[in-house]
Amino acid sequence: MPRILCIDYGAKRTGIAATDPLKIIATALGTIDTKELFPYLKAYFLKETVELVLVGEPKNLDDSDTHATPLVRAFIKKFQKDFPAIPIQTVDERYSSKMASQAMVEMGMKKKDRQIKGNIDQVAATMMLQEYLRTHG
Repeated sequence: MPRILCIDYGAKRTGIAATDPLKIIATALGTIDTKELFPYLKAYFLKETVELVLVGEPKNLDDSDTHATPLVRAFIKKFQKDFPAIPIQTVDERYSSKMASQAMVEMGMKKKDRQIKGNIDQVAATMMLQEYLRTHG
């Protein structure tokens, strides 16, 4: 059964999460160097069937674009060119990093581990995907 993938795209690091085949649970796949994202995705798509890719869309509280919004749009354009058969859509990523940090505290993660920015990226991707599953399941 196909999965859904969620990407928390960043200029330096990108957090990635995926559903289980039944689309019940979102699981962090990790954080990778953004320069390695397309080779990573190509390899992943060879191993797994993906029916949808979600990408966190950075917006300010007033719905205006952030400094990172053009980067995400450029990524989406390249993704659509490289993987035209896989649908991609944006999800609101406002508060995702803040919520990820809070969740890591609640999970009892050590402060040293919470300060590793890559951990926040993969937890944020997982939380965005779990929220998508909750609202579209």
